[in-house]
Amino acid sequence: QVQLVESGGGLVQTGGSLRLSCAASGRTFRDYVMGWFRQAPGKEREFVARISWSTGSTDYADSVKGRFTISRDSAKNTVYLQMNSLKPVDTAVYYCAARFNLLREYGYWGQGTQVTVSS
Repeated sequence: QVQLVESGGGLVQTGGSLRLSCAASGRTFRDYVMGWFRQAPGKEREFVARISWSTGSTDYADSVKGRFTISRDSAKNTVYLQMNSLKPVDTAVYYCAARFNLLREYGYWGQGTQVTVSS
C-alpha cells in the first residue's frame, strides 16, 4: 500500500525558510514523478513543483521559481521541498503526490502539512 507522509510545515515569518519532507513507502518509485501541490483557503489546489525520481529533472510553478527547490533522496525514499524567501501568499496546506511517469494524473496523495507565513 502506497503511503506518502508529509512533515516540516509550520509558522514562519515573511522572508523565512522551511523544508518540507515527503516520506514515500509501499512500492518502488523509480518510474514515478513526485509532485508538491498546495491549497490556500478558498482557492483551488495548485501545482508547485515536480521531480522525476529516475532522472532528477524538475519543474516549478512560476510563482515559486528561484525560491523553492525540490529534491529527492533515493536512499531514504524521501522527497523534499526547500522553501526560501517565503511570503504570506505561500500560506497553504502543502501536499505531496505521486504519479506513474506515463500518466498525467497523480494517483497517490499525502495528508498535507500546513505552512503559514506571517507578515
